[in-house]
Amino acid sequence: MTEASTGDRLCPRDEADIVEAVRWAVAQARTLDVAGSLSKAGLGRPIQTDLTLELKGLTGVTLYEPEELVLSAKAGTPVAEIEATIAASSQMMAFEPMDYGPLFGRPAGLGTLGGVMACNLAGPRRPSAGAARDHALGLRAVSGRGEAFKAGGRVVKNVTGYDLPRGLAGSHGTLAAFTELTIKVLPRPETVETLLVLGLDAGAAAGAMSAATGSYYDVSGAAHLPAEVAARVPAVAGSGQSVTALRLEGVLPSILHRRGKLEEMLRASGTLAHLEAADSRAFWQAVRDVAPFALPEGSDAESAPAVWRVSVAPMAGPGIGAALTQAGARCFYDWAGGLVWIEMPDGTPHTALVRGAVAAAGGGHATLVRAPRATRAAEEVFQPLDPVTAMLVKRMKDGFDPGRVLSPGRMYAGM
Repeated sequence: MTEASTGDRLCPRDEADIVEAVRWAVAQARTLDVAGSLSKAGLGRPIQTDLTLELKGLTGVTLYEPEELVLSAKAGTPVAEIEATIAASSQMMAFEPMDYGPLFGRPAGLGTLGGVMACNLAGPRRPSAGAARDHALGLRAVSGRGEAFKAGGRVVKNVTGYDLPRGLAGSHGTLAAFTELTIKVLPRPETVETLLVLGLDAGAAAGAMSAATGSYYDVSGAAHLPAEVAARVPAVAGSGQSVTALRLEGVLPSILHRRGKLEEMLRASGTLAHLEAADSRAFWQAVRDVAPFALPEGSDAESAPAVWRVSVAPMAGPGIGAALTQAGARCFYDWAGGLVWIEMPDGTPHTALVRGAVAAAGGGHATLVRAPRATRAAEEVFQPLDPVTAMLVKRMKDGFDPGRVLSPGRMYAGM
């Protein structure tokens, strides 16, 4: 084999190395854990594989055409590098991929483009801009058969194979090892401000966020932090109250006009305040990266409180939060209430509580993001699949990785 090998790690230099590594694994009946920078190593079911296939050596932007809003980069390219590159042209990754590292006690800024697409990440702009998969134009990858393939293209108008990049997004390395990805980028707003409504409970906040996001005033982010969670976010910690935040982006005159209209709409709801550009950016980054539940760098995530990510209908979020708060949980809400981040107290049998609360609220998707290895091995980490979806997932695994070589069992046992 030509790729570098360090202990139980394979460190390929290019796509050809990955093809050789996977073909060797197929021939030898070995298994490979597909990884990037390991910033999300605690995410998913714990698995035991013969080797780790680390893709962080595949780095570099291979194409960037600002006028076409298109960027291509190797899968191991750090997201921070991509964001710096496109910021120079006043552009952004509109889906705001979160940085999972601090949630697991790792340094910020380690996440890679391949990891973003493998986990289908998105931040506060998700309801309006979509998730990572909605910005995928094309890819190159290596399947569990050891076959290199490409899909999609490098221009927005090219839809050949467009659904395959979207379909592979969120597969957590269980179907293919990405080698290169092409995404669309968008113009970055000139500035940002955030309107705050202070002192609301979660139910009232959901109503205010629904009214704001349903208005004509182009709200690009809506989140609610109860007082004890807001106290962990420096930009709003001084309020001493719960914080309901509404983000406004664009040129300043437009922002000021829209903020004024929202203030008229929400004045009767509670005390109003606002954050200007620098504090706004810091606040929404904290929401994006779940900073209230992050760990000090170097901490052991195995001994930290469990963290759940629950996606539901926006108005159902407060009911889930209320049920779990009674059990000692801390919660906050993004996506106008449709995304609930939950930190459970130590020693609580949280799986039944969380999934029960989600079922009582009418259903949704609950993912156990952070928990000790033994807990993640014993419980369903991802939302259990209905029979039809399970059949489709199995067919995809059979098609892309019939030998169960790539990260087997990372998402679901046997797959």
